[in-house]
Amino acid sequence: MLFPTDTGREAFDHFVRSRVAALSRTAYLLTGDAHLAEDLVQQALLSAAKSWHRIQGDPEPYVRRILYTQNVSWWRRRRLVETPTETYEASAVAAGDTELRLSLDAALAQLTARQRTILVLRFFEDLTEVQTAHVLGIHSGTVKSTTRKALARLRTLAPHLEELLHD
Repeated sequence: MLFPTDTGREAFDHFVRSRVAALSRTAYLLTGDAHLAEDLVQQALLSAAKSWHRIQGDPEPYVRRILYTQNVSWWRRRRLVETPTETYEASAVAAGDTELRLSLDAALAQLTARQRTILVLRFFEDLTEVQTAHVLGIHSGTVKSTTRKALARLRTLAPHLEELLHD
């Protein structure tokens, strides 16, 4: 039995309905793939449902942590079978938000899964280096060096995205 009470089930259903879009956005940023993002959110919600009765207070940080750690597990497993993507050719400066978003997505796709995850946690989720290291189970020095290398790679792949780094 997943939920010992009906109120537990109702609370979980309410959480899923209200937060699945935000969780999906984060998952997409972490994975770079809509289908993998869906799988990641489903896996995180399944794990949360199994321990829903033990969650005290706001469940979102708990579910997000599951999301992050599950993604780390995936990229650790995928590391051995990772295949390079096609070379990204930087286009002219984007004329609108859509082009900028697509350009950023293409540039992020060129990063390793670790680099992408750390950038998402640091700049989208607005976690500190120490918090990011804690969530991923790595040293803060690793977060610093990976962030530096990932940003340098982004500057090389898509120099027109420099304006985002200052926002």
